[in-house]
Amino acid sequence: MDAVLWIVLGVLLAVAEVFTTTLFLIMFAAGAFAAAGAAALGAPTLVQALVFAAVSALTLTVVRPVIKRHRRSALESGEQPFGVEAIEGATALVLERVDAEHGLVKIDGELWTARSYDATQSFDAGRRVRVIKVRGATALVWQDDDVTSGELPEAGG
Repeated sequence: MDAVLWIVLGVLLAVAEVFTTTLFLIMFAAGAFAAAGAAALGAPTLVQALVFAAVSALTLTVVRPVIKRHRRSALESGEQPFGVEAIEGATALVLERVDAEHGLVKIDGELWTARSYDATQSFDAGRRVRVIKVRGATALVWQDDDVTSGELPEAGG
């Protein structure tokens, strides 16, 4: 019965990690699965708890930094960006009015749904805008007085 509880805890932590994407809760999920293995082998509850703590601590201190280092974006690591990273920073042509609720732009020959990065701005068809960030299949765009000025907001958060 203890093994089932550890497995349920591990699954809950893994599902929670999907929503946080911090690579923190998944390390505790690994500890819970290890404790489930100890429970399945008949270890007492104290040993299960120690296995959980040891594996969680080990994965947090050793595995997580390695994963985070390999997970850096291509722009951060100096490699050629591809996919969504290649689109961020690109210039787009507004095809249908873009505002905080809806819009359509053309980026490198592809049509993308778009929203204004700044909810107070809107852009009419024919304007050139800069892609600040991509969320899912939606480009968040920004228009300064001059799209080539390079003065763009930081794409944090």
